Amino acid sequence: MSNHSESLDRNLALELVRVTESAALAASRWMGRGDKNGADGAAVEAMRSALRMVAMDGIVVIGEGEKDEAPMLFNGERIGDGTPPKVDIAVDPIEGTTPTALGRGNALSVIALSESGTMFDPGPCVYMEKLAVGPEARGKVSLELTPTENIRAVAQAKGIPVREITAVILDRERHKELIDEVRQAGARIRLISDGDVAGAISAAWENSGADILMGIGGTPEGVVAAAALLSMGGEIQGRLWPRNAQERDAAIAAGYNIGKILHTEDLVRSENCFFAATGITDGELLNGVRFSSRGAVTQSLVMRSRSGTVRQIESHHRPDKLRRFVGVNL
Repeated sequence: MSNHSESLDRNLALELVRVTESAALAASRWMGRGDKNGADGAAVEAMRSALRMVAMDGIVVIGEGEKDEAPMLFNGERIGDGTPPKVDIAVDPIEGTTPTALGRGNALSVIALSESGTMFDPGPCVYMEKLAVGPEARGKVSLELTPTENIRAVAQAKGIPVREITAVILDRERHKELIDEVRQAGARIRLISDGDVAGAISAAWENSGADILMGIGGTPEGVVAAAALLSMGGEIQGRLWPRNAQERDAAIAAGYNIGKILHTEDLVRSENCFFAATGITDGELLNGVRFSSRGAVTQSLVMRSRSGTVRQIESHHRPDKLRRFVGVNL
């Protein structure tokens, strides 16, 4: 084991959850207020403030600035205090800005981290076709198969009838044929308005009620989900999905193989990566931020791929301490 890996393993496991907690707490004040930009700006600033205190030399490989025109945490930004270890970072201060603004469920603050040079850079391709499953179905599904074949494979792997399989699919017009086929196959469907990181994790999360994530979603979110699924023993596959000829030509010119199936280990090429998520609004995976006269309560997931450890953490926050240590004003 290298000193680099030991340092990464020792120093950063639980520090990441403090980062997502800070962003979730800041975003939660904007829940239901109808202002996506206000919520995102608050979460970004809180996350950046918390990241400055982490002992690492990080570079944002997957940010939100280019895709969502967000205020900060752009691709290529250097974060941390500049000391070793060198790491790649994927961030989404709010995965689900619309649900946050409208007061709907399943909004999270998420971050993933791995050794330097190991995260897939999506380049110009904002979207990818995705398929995510839990440990039982790992290695038994493929984007080369039809949705019906994949659903049957998951049912067989889990030893349950197809009618008990639940597929998570983003509620988009582009998925009409996919939804029709899944219904025809006899499986159940959970349509989600946003948040396919949570959707991918739920496919591998025991007792979430989901078995497989299918359809086209964000490429950055696919990389973030890969870090979580590496820890959970699940699997995600992706295939780049250019939105138009211009995006396709740009990807090909940059050396991307559009038709290649990207597996979990292609998206995060490290056995030593971390993932943290904190609920902003209530969802199937996590409760959102709760307030009381004593302060706030958050619920988070923290994962580490090397050990395969998945922790669920409930944290109680005092307003005076938050202002002092992470700059979040409750």
